[in-house]
Amino acid sequence: MKLRQMAVAFLFSEKLEVLFLQKKQKDTFFAGFLVPIGGHIEGNEINEPLKACLREIEEETGLKREFIENLRLRYIVHRIKENQEIRLQYVFFGNVSRINTLSESDEGSLTWVGYNEISSQNVSATTIEIVNHYKEIGKTTENVYVGSMRSLKGNPTITWGLLEDWEM
Repeated sequence: MKLRQMAVAFLFSEKLEVLFLQKKQKDTFFAGFLVPIGGHIEGNEINEPLKACLREIEEETGLKREFIENLRLRYIVHRIKENQEIRLQYVFFGNVSRINTLSESDEGSLTWVGYNEISSQNVSATTIEIVNHYKEIGKTTENVYVGSMRSLKGNPTITWGLLEDWEM
């Protein structure tokens, strides 16, 4: 069984909009979807998901680290795909100003989406679950949550748990 690790970021503007990448229709991975900024963790980043996230942000938006504020790990999501691959996604949240100049990559086009409009957009079930949890719980705490993606009566959902040091 393979292991695929990814790092993504929900980057908020001062107007509570989130920056997304609109994937091209011809892409094989989430074609036509709005996805958070991010991608696969490279071999040399395997122990540093933040490093991978920052690299992906710069590749997809042109934003350098110094233009991103409060970028913090907030979620870790697990999923199994077709009993062939375990997917592990590190999800960071941070802030950027809309006055920053963005550079589009060849992966798609960048678009700002209102925070309260995300769930009604063409986004993945994982994105919807993360945004819903953040609205209900995540925005009021600095905790990190671990989620396991599963089916509940045929609908995708995430079962959440708090990531904490049990020895404390």
